[in-house]
Amino acid sequence: MATDAPPPSKETHKLPTTEEFTEVQESAEFGELRRSYRSFAFPLTVGFIAWYLLYVLLSNYAGDFMGTKLFGNINVALVLGLAQFLTTFLIAWWYSRVAAAKFDPKAEAIKSRMEGGA
Repeated sequence: MATDAPPPSKETHKLPTTEEFTEVQESAEFGELRRSYRSFAFPLTVGFIAWYLLYVLLSNYAGDFMGTKLFGNINVALVLGLAQFLTTFLIAWWYSRVAAAKFDPKAEAIKSRMEGGA
Protein backbone atom coordinates (compact mmCIF):
# COMPACT_ATOMS: atom_id res chain seq x y z
CA MET A 1 0.00 0.00 0.00
CA ALA A 2 1.64 3.23 -1.14
CA THR A 3 1.14 6.63 0.42
CA ASP A 4 2.15 10.13 -0.50
CA ALA A 5 3.38 10.87 3.00
CA PRO A 6 7.10 11.56 3.41
CA PRO A 7 9.14 9.09 5.46
CA PRO A 8 9.48 9.81 9.18
CA SER A 9 12.11 12.38 10.08
CA LYS A 10 15.41 11.06 11.45
CA GLU A 11 15.64 14.23 13.52
CA THR A 12 15.06 13.61 17.22
CA HIS A 13 13.05 15.99 19.34
CA LYS A 14 13.70 16.79 22.96
CA LEU A 15 10.96 15.27 25.08
CA PRO A 16 9.55 17.75 27.60
CA THR A 17 9.63 16.91 31.29
CA THR A 18 6.58 16.78 33.54
CA GLU A 19 7.60 20.11 35.04
CA GLU A 20 7.77 21.70 31.57
CA PHE A 21 4.28 20.41 30.74
CA THR A 22 2.96 21.84 34.00
CA GLU A 23 4.69 25.16 33.35
CA VAL A 24 3.19 25.42 29.86
CA GLN A 25 -0.25 24.41 31.10
CA GLU A 26 -0.14 27.23 33.65
CA SER A 27 1.14 29.81 31.14
CA ALA A 28 -0.98 32.72 29.93
CA GLU A 29 -0.45 31.66 26.30
CA PHE A 30 -1.87 28.18 26.89
CA GLY A 31 -4.73 29.66 28.91
CA GLU A 32 -5.58 31.96 26.02
CA LEU A 33 -5.54 29.02 23.58
CA ARG A 34 -7.81 27.02 25.87
CA ARG A 35 -10.18 30.01 26.36
CA SER A 36 -10.42 30.73 22.63
CA TYR A 37 -11.11 27.07 21.87
CA ARG A 38 -13.74 26.74 24.58
CA SER A 39 -15.45 30.01 23.66
CA PHE A 40 -15.86 28.67 20.12
CA ALA A 41 -16.55 24.97 20.67
CA PHE A 42 -18.80 24.93 23.73
CA PRO A 43 -21.53 27.34 22.51
CA LEU A 44 -21.53 25.65 19.11
CA THR A 45 -21.90 22.23 20.72
CA VAL A 46 -24.71 23.36 23.02
CA GLY A 47 -26.49 25.02 20.09
CA PHE A 48 -26.25 21.93 17.90
CA ILE A 49 -27.44 19.60 20.67
CA ALA A 50 -30.41 21.90 21.32
CA TRP A 51 -31.21 21.93 17.58
CA TYR A 52 -30.99 18.12 17.45
CA LEU A 53 -33.19 17.68 20.55
CA LEU A 54 -35.74 20.12 19.12
CA TYR A 55 -35.97 17.92 16.02
CA VAL A 56 -36.40 14.77 18.13
CA LEU A 57 -39.02 16.38 20.37
CA LEU A 58 -40.94 17.75 17.41
CA SER A 59 -40.85 14.31 15.78
CA ASN A 60 -42.25 12.70 18.93
CA TYR A 61 -44.78 15.26 20.11
CA ALA A 62 -45.72 17.41 17.11
CA GLY A 63 -46.58 14.79 14.51
CA ASP A 64 -49.19 16.94 12.82
CA PHE A 65 -46.75 19.83 12.42
CA MET A 66 -43.93 17.58 11.19
CA GLY A 67 -46.30 15.92 8.74
CA THR A 68 -47.34 19.22 7.19
CA LYS A 69 -46.78 19.00 3.44
CA LEU A 70 -44.72 21.84 2.04
CA PHE A 71 -44.84 20.83 -1.63
CA GLY A 72 -45.46 17.49 -3.30
CA ASN A 73 -44.42 14.69 -0.96
CA ILE A 74 -41.97 16.93 0.91
CA ASN A 75 -43.00 17.61 4.50
CA VAL A 76 -41.56 19.60 7.41
CA ALA A 77 -39.95 16.51 8.97
CA LEU A 78 -37.96 15.74 5.82
CA VAL A 79 -36.77 19.34 5.45
CA LEU A 80 -35.70 19.58 9.09
CA GLY A 81 -34.05 16.15 8.94
CA LEU A 82 -32.01 17.17 5.89
CA ALA A 83 -31.18 20.44 7.64
CA GLN A 84 -29.61 18.33 10.43
CA PHE A 85 -27.13 16.90 7.91
CA LEU A 86 -26.48 20.30 6.41
CA THR A 87 -25.75 21.92 9.78
CA THR A 88 -23.43 19.03 10.73
CA PHE A 89 -21.33 19.57 7.61
CA LEU A 90 -21.39 23.35 7.98
CA ILE A 91 -20.22 23.15 11.60
CA ALA A 92 -17.40 20.77 10.66
CA TRP A 93 -16.31 23.07 7.81
CA TRP A 94 -16.50 26.16 10.02
CA TYR A 95 -14.55 24.48 12.81
CA SER A 96 -11.77 23.40 10.42
CA ARG A 97 -11.43 26.96 9.13
CA VAL A 98 -11.36 28.52 12.60
CA ALA A 99 -8.95 25.87 13.90
CA ALA A 100 -6.56 26.41 10.99
CA ALA A 101 -6.65 30.18 11.43
CA LYS A 102 -6.71 30.57 15.22
CA PHE A 103 -6.02 27.41 17.20
CA ASP A 104 -3.39 25.57 15.14
CA PRO A 105 -0.83 28.42 14.91
CA LYS A 106 -0.97 28.99 18.68
CA ALA A 107 -0.75 25.28 19.43
CA GLU A 108 2.14 24.83 16.98
CA ALA A 109 4.06 27.68 18.60
CA ILE A 110 3.66 26.09 22.04
CA LYS A 111 4.60 22.67 20.69
CA SER A 112 7.73 23.87 18.90
CA ARG A 113 8.89 25.72 22.02
CA MET A 114 8.36 22.62 24.13
CA GLU A 115 10.33 20.50 21.68
CA GLY A 116 13.19 22.95 21.76
CA GLY A 117 12.58 24.45 18.33
CA ALA A 118 12.18 28.01 19.50
